[in-house]
Amino acid sequence: MAADLNDRQRRILARLVSEYIEQGEPVSSSWLAEHSGLGLSSATVRNLLARLEEQGFVHQPHTSAGRIPTDAGYRLYVDSLLQTRRRRLRSTGDLESRLRRAGTAGDLLENVSHELALASHQIAFAMAPASPAARLRNITFVRLDSHRVLIIVVASGNQITHKMVKTAEPYDMAALERAAQYINAEFTGLTLLEAREAIVARMHEERMLYDVLLTRALELAQSGLNEAAPGETLHVQGVSFLFDGALGGSVDREHVTMETLRALFRLLEEKHRLVELLTSYIDAEGLTVVIGSEHTSADMHPFSLVASTFHDGQRTGTVGVIGPTRMRYQRAITVVDGISQAVTRVLEGH
Repeated sequence: MAADLNDRQRRILARLVSEYIEQGEPVSSSWLAEHSGLGLSSATVRNLLARLEEQGFVHQPHTSAGRIPTDAGYRLYVDSLLQTRRRRLRSTGDLESRLRRAGTAGDLLENVSHELALASHQIAFAMAPASPAARLRNITFVRLDSHRVLIIVVASGNQITHKMVKTAEPYDMAALERAAQYINAEFTGLTLLEAREAIVARMHEERMLYDVLLTRALELAQSGLNEAAPGETLHVQGVSFLFDGALGGSVDREHVTMETLRALFRLLEEKHRLVELLTSYIDAEGLTVVIGSEHTSADMHPFSLVASTFHDGQRTGTVGVIGPTRMRYQRAITVVDGISQAVTRVLEGH
């Protein structure tokens, strides 16, 4: 269908989409005639718009109104942006300096989602891939007080997780050190999944019923490894931007109602559903843009997603934004692409 459009139709559509994104109001033929730069009369523009409407790229919300883009219109506009853009290494020195201060990979991705939300004014996410090959390097138990222990798990690839647990029985530091020594001697070098399974099996051995110290050590290690278990981790920031947009009128209210916002918030709360959705989209490296009705989930039809992959030297993760279909795609693509490049440089140690 897009192949049937001539140059004038494409340029009129691009101008209509960009104006609608900026203003949020149907765009009239008289405005396009004056501002398109094509030197066309209002009558000629009306004919072009009528043809675009027949082909499904625009529609008229009311008979007396101008036109607004459909999802197909947005798709043609975005494809044009992607075809004409020049991917280059962007200067993100200040951003990279801030990201390098993160203590763990999880902290870094949390910071990434925060930076991306601020730069795009959209919901932003950063997703680290599963790492089934990560191996246990060290586990440490730190006594915070008599009934609170901080568990620190260090895995290969400088993957660090920590978890605070409350204990029924009091612990002293000497007992915790002996417990960590036992766990490290027995399970270091196993993958995190193997270590967790081995610890569960060890806990069911009959001799453990009579060794209180070893049983407690295994219970603490199990708790820490559950936190560090392989699986995609998702960090989300910027939900307030979409909510503020709905209240302030910067979101297309014809499609984004409070009910659709609630559906999106439920999806964000059930992070495993969002992880499944994102994983189904990201089937190649680089940029991915999914618009409105292209989403497999009906809850996402009022929204668009712009995502890009990053690398840590071995694995591929994803950063991106979610916003209304009336999104500033040019800015979103530029910001997401630039931050994904910055994350790759930080994680690969460049």
